[in-house]
Amino acid sequence: MTDPTPDNGEIETDFEVGQDNIDGTLGPLGFDIHNPVFMVSGLTAVAFVLLTMIFPSHAGELFLAVRDFATSKLDWLFMIIVNIFVIFCITLIFMPISKVRLGGKEAVPEYSYPAWFAMLFAAGMGIGLLFFGVLEPVYHMNVSSPLGVPLPIAEDGSIIPENVEAARAMGLAATFYHWGLHGWAVYAIMALALALFTYNKGLPFSIRSCFYPILGDRVWGWPGHIIDILAVFATLFGLATSLGLGAQQANAGFNFAFGLEISTNAQVIIILLVTAVALVSVWRGLDGGVKVLSEVNMVVAILFFFFVLFVGPTLVGLDGFWTGLVAYTQEIVPLSNPFGREDDSYREGWTAFYWAWWISWAPFVGMFIARVSRGRTVREFIVCVLLIPSLIIFIWMGVFGGIAIDQILTNPETSLVKANVIDSYSPELSLFGMLNELPFTKTASTIAILLALVFFVTSSDSGSLVVDTITAGGKIDAPVPQRVFWCVVEGLIAIVLLIGGGLSALQAGVTATGVPFAILMLVMCYTIYKGLRSEPR
Repeated sequence: MTDPTPDNGEIETDFEVGQDNIDGTLGPLGFDIHNPVFMVSGLTAVAFVLLTMIFPSHAGELFLAVRDFATSKLDWLFMIIVNIFVIFCITLIFMPISKVRLGGKEAVPEYSYPAWFAMLFAAGMGIGLLFFGVLEPVYHMNVSSPLGVPLPIAEDGSIIPENVEAARAMGLAATFYHWGLHGWAVYAIMALALALFTYNKGLPFSIRSCFYPILGDRVWGWPGHIIDILAVFATLFGLATSLGLGAQQANAGFNFAFGLEISTNAQVIIILLVTAVALVSVWRGLDGGVKVLSEVNMVVAILFFFFVLFVGPTLVGLDGFWTGLVAYTQEIVPLSNPFGREDDSYREGWTAFYWAWWISWAPFVGMFIARVSRGRTVREFIVCVLLIPSLIIFIWMGVFGGIAIDQILTNPETSLVKANVIDSYSPELSLFGMLNELPFTKTASTIAILLALVFFVTSSDSGSLVVDTITAGGKIDAPVPQRVFWCVVEGLIAIVLLIGGGLSALQAGVTATGVPFAILMLVMCYTIYKGLRSEPR
């Protein structure tokens, strides 16, 4: 290792991208893989799929135990770490080092703001908007009682008038908390670290590069291999969770609109079909596949949103956004406090899982954001990544959640949302329950299903590109068959998790991989600060 911080800010190292790779051909297919990251990750993933299929009942018990331990015993750890991420990002915005431009002083953005936001929208939010947009505000208002706010619906089904407004506001605020600044700070940390050490420091586009200020050239050895392998599994299980939820919601939508039976077999078929479509997008690459689908998805999502807003009670939806935003700003500090609280079902069952989920998605979304963010200043980058997606989510969930809550409070006896979320807890049907009380129900439900499937595809193909980059030693132009391999593996992991325990298994995979990666990302905050200080401004 030579002088790590010459005048231009680049880190000088003898390592060359792909120097440890094994390349060649296998029949008609080429390969260029990093050894041992690809082999360890690939073989372990395949072994996991096979063992879960052979022993599904034992796997289900194990998944449930892992989820319960991580969410009930480590909730404080997740909350403290993610709080640190938010404080670090906000602090960076006001520091002189935020004037650093990703890619160097002469770099210019490769994508316009609309294209950039579209890719953020599709990759960073995706299926969660549809699955939780109605579910969470309603559930938190009535069941989990964040911060001990009294519930508005009594045991006999009647509404308690004096508690309605407080519970409604808290249900929306508790939802915004899970989808706002805290989650996007996780993505911002990962993406900023990758962009800084790749574009400004000249290191390979890989998670391990972010730890060079601490490990030096050892980052190219086994310490770096372990970091990248953890990143691969965090990404795979984070994606599998989203794909599993997407399959459940698509299945519920087909049942609601066309009478298709809700079953694990149907969800497996949906995953297989959508993975096949994702393979086509993966084959076309970033600009020909992901970018095009992301922009199409953004247009369809916007049209769907305005349909719900304007054919539903418009003022009620807008009031839901405003009420949730005000309550969120008032309650963000109490909701962020990990100690001395009694709302265990909310803090452990929801917040701890969410922070593990965001962290497990961080390698995937962070690498994706970094790839499309060259040319932005650090200040511009952090402000946009934190605020723009958060605001879009708040508007979406405020409108959808506000309308759904109004339906429950107006007609609690006939509301399908109440029946699905509060009475029987069928979360995958919550969106369709809300659409049932709007005009053009079947058309709207069909669009919702289509949107969920396209979100499904963009998540899968984006994730495949990212995992392939990690396991190819930082190469972004590795042979396409490798991306195909990871796309197939993602689908298979989602399938075996559904078979091995459903939602609890999906949550277990996320929390198990989120714990070690949360610690790594905490260290990453230090390496970002150290890297920015050595940059010319």
